[in-house]
Amino acid sequence: MQEAIAKAEVLIEAMDYIRKFRGKIVVVKLGGSIMDDEEAQGLLLADVVWMATVGMHPVLIHGGGKAITARMAAAGLEAQFVGGFRYTDERTMAIVEHVLCGEINDFLVKTLNSIGGRAMGLHSLGSCVLFGEKMFLTDGEKKVDIGLVGNVTDVNSHLVEVLCKAGTVPVIAPIARDKFGGKLNINGDIAAGQVAATLKAEKLVMLSDTHGIRTKKDDPSSMASTLTEAQVKGLIATGVIDKGMLPKVQACLSALEAGVGKTHIIDGRFPHSLLLEIFTTAGVGTEIVK
Repeated sequence: MQEAIAKAEVLIEAMDYIRKFRGKIVVVKLGGSIMDDEEAQGLLLADVVWMATVGMHPVLIHGGGKAITARMAAAGLEAQFVGGFRYTDERTMAIVEHVLCGEINDFLVKTLNSIGGRAMGLHSLGSCVLFGEKMFLTDGEKKVDIGLVGNVTDVNSHLVEVLCKAGTVPVIAPIARDKFGGKLNINGDIAAGQVAATLKAEKLVMLSDTHGIRTKKDDPSSMASTLTEAQVKGLIATGVIDKGMLPKVQACLSALEAGVGKTHIIDGRFPHSLLLEIFTTAGVGTEIVK
């Protein structure tokens, strides 16, 4: 009886959140080592289907860096990174597209559909919704060419919104088309931030293999449950936030600047962490607010 009562209390707590977010778009970025964890990934996709079932509009964006690196190695290519970005020549781009669109995106769509959801893949081998331009890094006054890597300049928000209203979960691979029809490799975190910004999403949730943001670099107990935009910028300036966490945080800041309500960085390895972050008071990661 006590277990049943506890379940009822959880449902009551979730009810207010369900009402608040019904009909609202929530952009979810799936990345990190959870891409290699079938059990964790399955629970997260079940969370996405649950969100859609109660009337929310989840939009899923995924990465796939480890799988791309492994496929490159199998093809005799060594992955090169410049300033945190994968140098992408034509051969690398072919592998990136095959892994992201032909394998990962297809798998996610089929899995969502198999567990009771309705999903559609949006990528460069079919209906592409990301458009961009080639990006360069800077080294002093010099431009550094990192190949077919780009920034998102536009999102086909109309198509994404139509799918959401039809009860279909858009699943987006981070490859963009440029104005000449060419293809550009986009950092998944950056793509997620731009999609959330363009859609004016209610939330952006970055799922990875990190517990959240620490306020002290080497102190796991300093993980913050809530940070303001100003506090986050201070942690970046002092070097507390760096490396792999930096693009996630920058994507969150860009989304907030564009009007997204809240952004979250959570550990996708925890069972049902997505639902816990959105539908409970405590949450399980770090939320960044304006």
